[in-house]
Amino acid sequence: MTYLVNENCIKCKLMDCVEVCPVDCFYEGKNMLVIKPDECIDCGVCEPECPIDAIKPDMEPGSEKWLEINKQYSEIWPNITKKKDPPSDHEKYKDEKNKFKKYFKENI
Repeated sequence: MTYLVNENCIKCKLMDCVEVCPVDCFYEGKNMLVIKPDECIDCGVCEPECPIDAIKPDMEPGSEKWLEINKQYSEIWPNITKKKDPPSDHEKYKDEKNKFKKYFKENI
């Protein structure tokens, strides 16, 4: 099992998770974070830190798409080890649905 970041993170990037990760397995894209599955040690400390419920175990139904996205983009986005400020307008996006289709940026 590993943890992964889903579309709730898009346009929010709150980064509380980055601060608690003991193995620095988060990677930063233009408008979201991902977890590198091969680096995640499945400790679970990041999941409760996310106030927008964007981190889930890969065992949940429907997680296959997000596991692939996390794998793919953690290979090309830079590693992040320190919390940064979220986007100034993140509050207006926190409850929005279908953010992947509307806002996802590959940042490559």
